Amino acid sequence: MNKDTDIQLSGPFKATDGSGRAHDIKAIRIFDEGYGAIDVYVDFAGSIAGLHKDKTLIAAIVAQLRTTGYQGPLLTPGDAVLQENKLMVLEAPDEFNAYAAGKGWKDLAEEFNDDE
Repeated sequence: MNKDTDIQLSGPFKATDGSGRAHDIKAIRIFDEGYGAIDVYVDFAGSIAGLHKDKTLIAAIVAQLRTTGYQGPLLTPGDAVLQENKLMVLEAPDEFNAYAAGKGWKDLAEEFNDDE
């Protein structure tokens, strides 16, 4: 991702996975524009190989997002091919869009929703 087009939703914090291990998270971010579906990028300080589906870890990430104003349902694991050693990609539900828009995200699909 190009850091010039990222919107940072959270800075550093710690999150615990389902086995009780603590992980240092550097940031939660999104790309500044898209077509309705939003991928949420979670940057870790260390390896999280194999943890992209850990429900406890995802819940801890969502809990952090709630401290920044997000009120919707849990996020879900993104496609396995998007996951990296120190990066977790989560898919946001439609309810995330209003929260993201409040943080500066632009829905490019809105341009095509005109009734004219």
